[in-house]
Amino acid sequence: MDEKTTHFGFQEIPEEQKATRVRGVFGSVASKYDVMNDVMSLGIHRLWKDAMMDWLAPRPGQRLLDVAGGTGDISFRFLKRAGHGHATVLDLTEPMLVEGRKRAEAEKMADSLDWITGDAMKLPFPDASFDVYTISFGIRNVTRPQDALAEAYRVLKPGGRLMVLEFSQIPTPGLQWAYDRYSFNLIPAMGQLIANDRDSYQYLVESIRRFPDQETFLGMVRAAGFEQAKYRNLSLGIACLHSGWKL
Repeated sequence: MDEKTTHFGFQEIPEEQKATRVRGVFGSVASKYDVMNDVMSLGIHRLWKDAMMDWLAPRPGQRLLDVAGGTGDISFRFLKRAGHGHATVLDLTEPMLVEGRKRAEAEKMADSLDWITGDAMKLPFPDASFDVYTISFGIRNVTRPQDALAEAYRVLKPGGRLMVLEFSQIPTPGLQWAYDRYSFNLIPAMGQLIANDRDSYQYLVESIRRFPDQETFLGMVRAAGFEQAKYRNLSLGIACLHSGWKL
């Protein structure tokens, strides 16, 4: 029987190795992850996350599951917008959660937050547990994204909302070419300078290029059972928000 493979950046590797490799990448960069996000995106990731919250429109009392939630950026924003509620941050990489717990917001919101190490493809929660499921810049690192979407559908309550923020493809070839030059030439170099880790950022750039385009991913969201599925491009398509409802 053929061994199942998946991609890790531009490499093909056995499926069972991907989670360990991804854990290695984010364990390595955890302490510099937030700083690098600011540098790589020139701070624009904050605007993308604000746009996500605008479309999501959190309501008081909602329960959020933030998968690949890392240092808590989305959960903090969600709780501030909701006024009150509960957020569960789940991540494959314990050092990312450790960094999240150190943040000032984590202390102020401690009663409204859980931090859990877990796998997006096998969530440790019962069916229909959450009102909202978010995953930001994380689903491209999952070994089988379709399985993660199926799990999102399972743990959402009827009427629950999925929202995915991910790097995507610029529909204009010339602009995509320019963006690729920036990504492949500058981001790994910045990773070396700031996080002393060129290889992890080389992987992150490659993983963006391997991720499905907007329409293909929209089809995956629909295939998982979500209805009223739509997407919105951010910054010409450098990033994209996909939304769907469990109806």
